[in-house]
Amino acid sequence: MDIKFEGGINIAVKIPKSKYEATVAFYRDILKLDVEERPITNPTVSRTHRVSFGGNVMWLDCVDNYTHSETWLELNVENVPAATEYLKSQGISTCDELEELPRDMHWITDPAGSVYIVKNRD
Repeated sequence: MDIKFEGGINIAVKIPKSKYEATVAFYRDILKLDVEERPITNPTVSRTHRVSFGGNVMWLDCVDNYTHSETWLELNVENVPAATEYLKSQGISTCDELEELPRDMHWITDPAGSVYIVKNRD
């Protein structure tokens, strides 16, 4: 099976509620990046801000029940079901319970615990 994975433009930083305002201010006021709050309806993310981060988009997600920050990345593929089967054959299981997402996408983690969304190329 020939599956090609490519890094995507989206980066999500999951931030504990207690550090969220200071983190948004850091990107907006200290680094002076373009930061815009966006509406979100998600059971685990209470607020989100979109940050223009060079050629990437960084999402600052307020997560009420986290105690430390995590950075989640994007992997793009041509065919999510085929990529998912390939990953399973390599011992990598999906962990879609991490956060709600559309049915045609999956969460995985690398051996160090970094989280990736596997999605179709745009």
